[in-house]
Amino acid sequence: MNKLLLIAAFSMLFVSTAMAQTVSTVTTDSTSNSNVETDANSRTIVISPPPSAISPGVGSSSSDLCLSGVSGAVQTQILGVSTGEMVRDQNCERLKISKTLYDMGMKVAAVSVLCQDRRVYDAMEMAGTPCPYLGEIGDKASDSWKANPGRIPPSEVVETKDDVQERNAKIGAGIGGIALLLLLL
Repeated sequence: MNKLLLIAAFSMLFVSTAMAQTVSTVTTDSTSNSNVETDANSRTIVISPPPSAISPGVGSSSSDLCLSGVSGAVQTQILGVSTGEMVRDQNCERLKISKTLYDMGMKVAAVSVLCQDRRVYDAMEMAGTPCPYLGEIGDKASDSWKANPGRIPPSEVVETKDDVQERNAKIGAGIGGIALLLLLL
């Protein structure tokens, strides 16, 4: 314990002597001049998602109609376009008309309606039962068709739903390209 008191007394004497020697006055003079010029051009960019062009729901309210709905949409940063249309199915119409005529007992008329389609005309010829011609059936009808080849139904290209969708996609791509050019200008 004596050692501890001796160390404490020595420390106090040393600290007080060191403090007495280090007390001095320091004077500092400083002068500061500053010149600041600010030239700021600022630009604010607001990034937000563009509104969406949503394809319209195009459909028939009755399953008895021979129509199919087709729709499409294109959206760019500036312009959005959506469109829709109903595509008429002529083969469906032909089948419904033929069935209605058959149900009324008009079998020759029902077959005549179907024979307006070249595929049916060809199938009937291949089966050996030619399509009726102005009320004639059988061999008389076949002879009449051969005498009037201009009345044979032409082979036709029927526009399908895929054709309409492809056409609408091309139109949409064209509109999108124009909108992109407008963006770049």
